[in-house]
This record gives sequence, C-alpha cells and structure tokens, in this order.
Amino acid sequence: MNNATRLTGTSSLDVQSFINRQPLSRYQWRIVLLCFLIVFLDGLDTAAMGFIAPALSQDWGIDRASLGPVMSTALIGMVFGALGSGPLADRFGRKLVLVTAVLLFGIFSLLSAFSGSVEQLLVLRLLTGIGLGAAMPNATTLLSEYTPERHKSLLVTSMFCGFNLGMASGGFISAKLIPAYGWHSLLLLGGVLPLLLSAVLLFRLPESARFLVVRNRDEKHVRKVLAPIAPDEVAMAHAFSVPEQQTVQGGNVFRLLLTGQYSAGTLLLWLTYFMGLVIVYLLTSWLPTLLRDGGASLEQAAFIGALFQFGGVLSAVAVGWAMDRWNPHKVIGGFYLLAGVFAYCVGQSLSQVTLLASLVLLAGMCINGAQSAMPSLAARFYPTQMRATGVSWMLGIGRFGAILGAWAGASLLGMGWSFEQVLAALVLPAVLATAAVLIKGLVSHTDAT
Repeated sequence: MNNATRLTGTSSLDVQSFINRQPLSRYQWRIVLLCFLIVFLDGLDTAAMGFIAPALSQDWGIDRASLGPVMSTALIGMVFGALGSGPLADRFGRKLVLVTAVLLFGIFSLLSAFSGSVEQLLVLRLLTGIGLGAAMPNATTLLSEYTPERHKSLLVTSMFCGFNLGMASGGFISAKLIPAYGWHSLLLLGGVLPLLLSAVLLFRLPESARFLVVRNRDEKHVRKVLAPIAPDEVAMAHAFSVPEQQTVQGGNVFRLLLTGQYSAGTLLLWLTYFMGLVIVYLLTSWLPTLLRDGGASLEQAAFIGALFQFGGVLSAVAVGWAMDRWNPHKVIGGFYLLAGVFAYCVGQSLSQVTLLASLVLLAGMCINGAQSAMPSLAARFYPTQMRATGVSWMLGIGRFGAILGAWAGASLLGMGWSFEQVLAALVLPAVLATAAVLIKGLVSHTDAT
C-alpha cells in the first residue's frame, strides 16, 4: 500500500464500507466501552472543582469570588489541550494522543489533591486541563472511525454521555466523600482511576484503521486492527482504502477547515458549541454554590447539581437515536431552545425544592443532550484527514465559552445579581446556539463520505 494506484484497485477493501456491512462485533463494543470510560473520567475530573468549591472555600477561608480563577484555569488548559491534540492525532495517531492525555490528567489531578495554596492549585489544574482537553475529541474521533454509518450518531453520542455521567457521579460521590474525608478525596479518586485506565488503553485500544490507511501505514497493521471485525473478509483483501482519498486532497488541515466547503460549517459548529458551554459551565461551576446561598445543605446542593449532569445521561441516547433517523440539526436545535426555557424556569423555582430539582434535571437533559450530540455532528461533517482536528478545534474553541460561563458566574454574583437574574441571562446563549446549528443545517449540511 505505497501508492494511490494500489488503493483504488479491484482488490482494495474500502474500510468504511466494510465496517458498514458488518454487525457490531465484540471488538467494536470494547472500543465503545474504553472510549466511554475515557470521557467518564474526563467528566469526573472536569466537574471536580465545582463540587469541592464550597468545602475548599471553607477550609482555606477564602470567599467564593476568589475561586473564579481556580474554576477557570482547568478550562484554559482544556483549550490548549483540545487545540493542540487534534493536529497531533491527525499526524501521529489517535491512540498515542489518547493514552498520553489520560496519563496527563490522571497525574496532575492526583497532584492537585496535595495543593496547599490557591497558586499551586491554579498551576496544577491548568496542567490537568491540558490532558482533559486532549482526551475527549480524540476518543470521539477514534470511535466514530470504528462505527457503521447507521449507528454512528447513536454510539458516539452514547459514548459522550459518559462525560455527563462522570460529572454527575462527581456530585453523588462528593456528597458522600467530602463530608467524610475532605475535598482532597475527590481529586485523589480523579487521579488514580485515569492512571489505571491508561495502562488498559495501552494494550487493549487499537489505532484507527482509517487513520492508518490515509497515512499509508503498513498493510499488516491495518489488517491486524480490522481482522477482529470480520477476519475472513479482511484476509482476502490485498489493499485498503477510504472514500476521502478520492475526494479530499492532502494539505494543511487548518486551511481545509477555514476555506472552501468546510468554512461555513466550521464557524457555525464553533459558535453553537461555544454558546452551549456558556450555559453548561455557568451552571456546573456555580449551581451548587448558588443553592448553598439559598439555604440548601452541602449534601442537597451537591445532589441537585449532580442532577443537572445526570439529565444529559438520560437524554444523550435519545438524541443520538433521533439524529440517525431525522435531520440532526433540527433535533439538536430543538434541545438547545428547550434548555433556555428550562434554565429560566429553574431561576423562578428556588423556594420549591422538589420543583427546582425536577427543572434542573430537565434543563440538564436538554443542554447536555444537545452538547453530547455536537461531537458526533462534527465527526460526521469532517473527513478522516482532518476529523481529529475538526472535532478537537470545535471543542477547543467551545472551551472559551466554558471559560466565559465560569467567569460570568463569578462576575455576576460579584455584581450582586440574584439567582433568578443569573439563570434568566442564559436564555440568550440558548437562542444563539439554536440559531447557529439550524443555519448550519441549511448552508453546510453534507456529511463526509
């Protein structure tokens, strides 16, 4: 497989067509599970600061506004991790970047548990964020390249709900761990588990077959990673190809992202994901603290905050299933719009705990369901040669929305805004996200082949 002629011969096996023809194998389900575990631990570590903030503030004797930079610093690291990891994965491989990313956020989360000052915690959370930001887009990319088209949105979105489940689990776990063992315990857990997982990934996670083909890697390597799906058919192939080799010319991936047929879709994906993360991270970072200020106990605040993330777990599978059957842009847009409605209603229900918890759950179902679907939408839009870069840059640019959301919460509270006013303000980014994804569906809707 040293030149294009061999790849286009009659004995060439189209990797994506081959995957599309096969039933899902145990091998592919293992890839789903491993990628799910990666984003689960990513979510657990990402949400950790929001859940430990009340205890940390009390332990160190600092006010909540002082925690604003700590809330944001991991998100800044996630921007660098996401923006840098995509081009690296498109050049050196998805697996190498994934294993390295999981190792990074495991090591630095573990070290964060031993921080003795805000300054130390800031640096360590920044480094943790680099690993966190690199992991998610490449797990999404790798899984999308092993799934048949008929199930792609469902499986990728289901995997991505591991992020929401990880964030939700952080709330449920912290409600038990922190009162008993202190805020350090959640960071310790968030460090040890990724280190264990990275060892499993090293030996049990395959490289993307599509990546190996477009990078002209050894045919034996391609054959090895595809054989567990259907060994007899792979054994008969003399060469391997992917459709993009005929439709996408090589070149600078950044030029491809921002020029020609991909430019409008790229910018609209960025805007949509950015606005969604403004909502997610303002609520994730500050909802437990806002509830505590409203009179809820530490356990109640952590539990209701966890419901927001758990809502995404409940809805992600439904969103992915719907995307495989109907217009995915309209499905996602509808969820963003409902998220704005429910966020507003949450702000009007502080005095009624049961209603508040129900509305938080519904808001989480809508916004996290929509956000979980966006990496799948991006993975379908970009071809293999630029898929990791396209997905990771959407997530990386979107992280600026996460930073804005966490920072806006601190700023608005510092200005004396009420719980109701902060939640009402979230209607604006919800409407903008809805408009952006619907416009993308009109002007740049074609999936890569």
